[in-house]
Amino acid sequence: MPVVYPDRPAVGVSALVLDEDGSRVLLVKRGARPGRLMWSIPGGHVRPGETLFQAVVRELEEETGLTGRPLGVVSVDEAIKVDDAGVKYHYVIIVVLVEAGPGAPRAGSDALEAGYYSISEALQMNLVPSVRSLLERLVRGELPLDKPIVPRLFTPPD
Repeated sequence: MPVVYPDRPAVGVSALVLDEDGSRVLLVKRGARPGRLMWSIPGGHVRPGETLFQAVVRELEEETGLTGRPLGVVSVDEAIKVDDAGVKYHYVIIVVLVEAGPGAPRAGSDALEAGYYSISEALQMNLVPSVRSLLERLVRGELPLDKPIVPRLFTPPD
């Protein structure tokens, strides 16, 4: 597949799903680039006309089979890759805290594996850099889990 150099950043969402006591995190093994064969939290692109919350619920279900209830935004990250030809990719990644519905996760869509792992186990895994940083901030208590931000939807005037 040829590399496409974008003319603008892409918006993505990721679902931070913790088990009931907050000791385990839901991870998926990525089957596609970037980060193929690395572990991440479920997520993907926001489609035109789709809200952040709609996108994160869709991506969670596609990758793990789980339903979820978005609680709010806990982090905004960026992934930028530049090579000699220019900006190879630029993602703005909005991390949403999600309460998962009942059931066990199963790999779907572009996820090769899915499951809950303790935070200490997860930090020993081959994580994508943004998720490693996110989990390290989680351990240090730096994420606003008790007061996540709920985005507001505006329709601009013509």
